Amino acid sequence: MRSLQLAAINQLLLAEVPTPEIGTGEVRIVLQAAALNHRDHWIKQGQYAGLSFPCTPGSDGAGVVEATGEGVDPVWVGREVIINPSFDWGDLESTQGPRFTILGLPRSGTLAEKIVVPAVQISPKPAHLSWEEAAALPLAGLTAYRAVFSRARIEPGERVLITGIGGGVALFALQFALAAGAEVWVTSSSPEKIQRAVALGARGGFDYTTPDWAKTAIATAGHFAVIIDSAAGPGFESLLDAAAPGGRIVFFGATRGNPPLLPSRKVFWRQLSLLGTTMGSPRDWTSMLGFVSRHRIVPIVSDVLPLPRFADAFTRLERNDQFGKVVLKP
Repeated sequence: MRSLQLAAINQLLLAEVPTPEIGTGEVRIVLQAAALNHRDHWIKQGQYAGLSFPCTPGSDGAGVVEATGEGVDPVWVGREVIINPSFDWGDLESTQGPRFTILGLPRSGTLAEKIVVPAVQISPKPAHLSWEEAAALPLAGLTAYRAVFSRARIEPGERVLITGIGGGVALFALQFALAAGAEVWVTSSSPEKIQRAVALGARGGFDYTTPDWAKTAIATAGHFAVIIDSAAGPGFESLLDAAAPGGRIVFFGATRGNPPLLPSRKVFWRQLSLLGTTMGSPRDWTSMLGFVSRHRIVPIVSDVLPLPRFADAFTRLERNDQFGKVVLKP
């Protein structure tokens, strides 16, 4: 079968590899679509712990079960499924355990024609989604769901700010918060992305590259009960300013690095909650799929390319100009 292989840092190639064997408790899936995440970009650049070569990246995928291993009900054969990329979460709902990993490293990922995963990692594909839409959902959808509901506990009517709109997690956070009845605003350096977010239901947006954008946001919309962020870095203090007293700031990344300064008085005097989050538990996964199905949420897909055009797909991701997920078809 064909599989995308990272042979060395920044050296991706499409190779013929043996079809993976099925172990006890596992299933083999013929993948119909897979999606990229920024995690794949960082793995490609060698910026991820535990990297070894060769490896097959890819955390997101959906397909048809081809075969089952010992101990797995054969009723799964022929069923359309979606893969939960959050492996070995652990016993606590509050945090992942020491054995937690994400599909695509160290385990071979979804950028291939077939994949073997434990049967506990698969769920029926939401019926209203195409293969491309289903493949776009897992990692970003799960991360956003935990941020919005398990951590921020967004309530109907609350004012929410989502930073860096256009990426997969931010878009799911927008869709989930809107479905929950929140008033949602966004930030971006791109006026086009802000307008596209407005078309999806956001009330408006702000260019975070402009001086004093937080003051503009407060004057326009008021303070925000919840802020969901993936950048951190030098702009983090502006989020503290934009948060309402008693507000919650949930962050799932630090693409701009660590904040150079954390003004503690702004946090404790205004009783702000800073909430870290990553991926999600099996309960988050099940709840997310149910929420998506009940509200008929459709993931935003930016581009769909055949697997041999993987270089173009990674280039689009690395330029960071996509609006939604980049999907590859094996």
